[in-house]
Amino acid sequence: MAGTERSAFLKGFGKQLKLLRERAGLTQAELASRVGYSTEQVASVECGRRIPKPELIDKADEVLEAGGLLKAMKEEAVLARYPAFFRDAARLEAEAVEVQIYAHQAVPGLLQTEEYARAVFGMRRPLLDEEVVAQRVAARMARQEIFSVRPAPLLGFVIEESVLRKPFGGRQVLRGQLEQLLLIGEKRNVEIQVMPLSREDNAGVDGPLTLMTPKGGEQLAYVECQGQSTLLTDRDEVHAMAARYGIIRAQALTPRESATFIEKLLGEL
Repeated sequence: MAGTERSAFLKGFGKQLKLLRERAGLTQAELASRVGYSTEQVASVECGRRIPKPELIDKADEVLEAGGLLKAMKEEAVLARYPAFFRDAARLEAEAVEVQIYAHQAVPGLLQTEEYARAVFGMRRPLLDEEVVAQRVAARMARQEIFSVRPAPLLGFVIEESVLRKPFGGRQVLRGQLEQLLLIGEKRNVEIQVMPLSREDNAGVDGPLTLMTPKGGEQLAYVECQGQSTLLTDRDEVHAMAARYGIIRAQALTPRESATFIEKLLGEL
């Protein structure tokens, strides 16, 4: 969903919501009261200025007796919260049975705290509007629903030590982020590893990468840099990236050693 497509979708959804509201004989204020949101929020959604939250869509569909018409558009509304270059990857990630990520710029989005995510988006240049930052943070937090999916997907992360030392948002934000890594790392389906700065050999010199395996499908690779992304499906290319990730994992600390290392970093803050 590119920028113009996103705008067209939001305007179309807003018109549909307005028609259903008027058919029900409700004012914006009355609908807002019944769904538990502000009149300004309802008005912004109807005008296509704001991305509707999934909870608002569900409640509006029920209050307006839309018969699932609004709920049918919920997935597109959720994807509209992501930047255009990430939407296909977001859809694949949510359905994956295995995700493996190598990170050397920032803590992977799936592991970020809300405060850390807000700090990261707040540092983007050109600056993002506050509403866009709020939408991006909400979308990033929504991605973490993957941790509650059953059956649980296998999730692996290798993070450069330098990433864990960057005080994005300040020392307290970093402390909260490191504590979150320890907490998530205790999950049986999650492995978090640290690549120490002291390693003389590091197969991750070509940059970050993500491997995803959809249910019943073949493994895919995703790479992203400077707001540009590439989704790789060619078997040879994906195989090469998978082999590279395997070497990166072998070069990094084990999950247990990594947890001890993160605890040591916490003690230094």
